[in-house]
Amino acid sequence: MFNINFSFCIWLKQRYTVIGVLLLAISITNFNSVGMVESVRSLDGQTTVETRYFISSLESDAKQFGNSIRSHWAVENSLHWVLDVALKEDNCRIRKDNAPQNFAILRHIAVNLLTQEKRVKRGIKNKQFLAAMDNKYLLNILVLA
Repeated sequence: MFNINFSFCIWLKQRYTVIGVLLLAISITNFNSVGMVESVRSLDGQTTVETRYFISSLESDAKQFGNSIRSHWAVENSLHWVLDVALKEDNCRIRKDNAPQNFAILRHIAVNLLTQEKRVKRGIKNKQFLAAMDNKYLLNILVLA
């Protein structure tokens, strides 16, 4: 068991537990453990507890498991921030059929291509604007695909 306390304006405590698997009841390659994250959050006097379970290829080490979970969510959160700030994903009004998923994929491709382009030292939003204004720069980005 491994506990971490985070201090923000919200009180949050997370407990990481890893259960080693002795017998494999299901056939998944590299299945070594089941991990549990218990998050306790207090805000304005109300406390909520959320429990999440993960299947993991890690051995039974709660500290390593906790670090892996936090680093995974750090990547996810930073990607969402880029998608929201640079591509205004949260303001998108596309709702019909498969269009939301299709445009999400296109946004991810755009972010990946703009991130791979290293010749211009600017942020994603500025690179996007430059690609809209300069067809040669746009072609340089599209060649990366």
